[in-house]
Amino acid sequence: MTPTASVPASSRRASLALLLACAGTFLSFLDATVTNLAVPPIAAGFDVSLTTVSWVATAYVIPFAALLAPAGPLADAVGRARLFLVGVAVFTASSLLIAAAPNLPVLLGARAVQGLAAALLVPASLGLVLAEVPAERRRAAIGLWSAAGALAAAAGPALGGLVVDVLDWRALFCLNLPVGLAVLVAGRTLVAGEARAGRGPDLAGGVLLALGVGAAVYALTQGPDHGWASVHVLAAACVTVLAGAATVLRSLRHERPALRLDLFRSRTFAVASGVSLAYGAALFATMLLGVLFLTDAWGYSPLEAGLAMSPAALVTAVVGIGVGRLPVALTPRTLVAAGSALVAASTAVLALLIDTEPHFWTLWLPAGAVMGAGVGMATVGVSSAAALSVAPRDFAAATGMVMAARQVGGGLGIAATAVIVAEVAGTGAEPYAAVYGFATAVNLAAAAGGLALRPTPPPAPRPAPPADRTRVLEGDQR
Repeated sequence: MTPTASVPASSRRASLALLLACAGTFLSFLDATVTNLAVPPIAAGFDVSLTTVSWVATAYVIPFAALLAPAGPLADAVGRARLFLVGVAVFTASSLLIAAAPNLPVLLGARAVQGLAAALLVPASLGLVLAEVPAERRRAAIGLWSAAGALAAAAGPALGGLVVDVLDWRALFCLNLPVGLAVLVAGRTLVAGEARAGRGPDLAGGVLLALGVGAAVYALTQGPDHGWASVHVLAAACVTVLAGAATVLRSLRHERPALRLDLFRSRTFAVASGVSLAYGAALFATMLLGVLFLTDAWGYSPLEAGLAMSPAALVTAVVGIGVGRLPVALTPRTLVAAGSALVAASTAVLALLIDTEPHFWTLWLPAGAVMGAGVGMATVGVSSAAALSVAPRDFAAATGMVMAARQVGGGLGIAATAVIVAEVAGTGAEPYAAVYGFATAVNLAAAAGGLALRPTPPPAPRPAPPADRTRVLEGDQR
């Protein structure tokens, strides 16, 4: 491949690739936010407990987390546009299956497939943007791609509340269908002439990782019902340990591992990954808890709960986009430490002051605004710390692994939320206050981790395997 071969064929093709990538990213992030509004009606409709219905969220998070890291190399192997469209097709089909699910097991299975599809399309969409958009426009294009996810997070709560209130929880998942079909029809032209290079990643390692995380979440959620020393819980704990060890061993030996353990030689990257895990646990816990608290303790309708959650999400989007435009560049250390501290302060206030009497204007709104600002700062800080700690050729791998750590933390945070609400005695706001206390402790740990971040030069890039040297040289020419 010559240097000119990597230049997009036309401005129209580049614009189409950017538009479709933003649409796909919007889909995946929108689904993650609107689903929380469906949890209470799904629990009522299928007559199941909170610990059981929490799997509606975790069934999506686990495969998403496990396959984010290997999805980037897989896109290189099969083609970015091709994998992106496969992800969109599977995401759309699974959305239809969820909407028509006759029982909870079918719904959970479809949610797991949906999470797998999201893991394929999100990294492939960013790779598609980088491959098709000219170098001088890439920075702006990445900003638009990121803004699509932020817009979905901001619009999701209000949109989800409106749909559930006016129609039904099943209609939430039908929102994906027209967008997915439009992307599939418009995206066919991008596959033609797309180059493919490299070998596929270790997907078996990704499956082992998903098995380990899933077993850990299962052990947490089943503990209250079966007992922490029961056969179910102990067996799941053993699977967690064995699957985790097997994932590490495969990643150490495989040429293209599911987990790039070599990146952890960078202290900054290792700390950023740990912070991302803790930050994800607290973030996902509070997102789910907010909906449950507003609808249960304060008696809000789904629409009112969605609108009440929207200001925090909107502030997150504005701060996340605006941080990069500040005249003074804030370091990842400052962003992570300050952002996590702000979130910890807001959850601490909620843990101390919430009760069954609604106080939207004097408590919920200001606490949510502070929380949203902190989440926006921490998100940018963690991603920046990971990217700046590795060599340029490892940027995609580092970003994918940090995102995966956040999703793994999210799965554990959702499970912890269900367990705390089920285990804490009391009526009214006590169980919810306990979860906010848990989120405060985790956010303080993330803030401490942020203080441990130091600007370090990226490590020297590891030698490319012989089969990949041609691809690396071609990438360097870009």
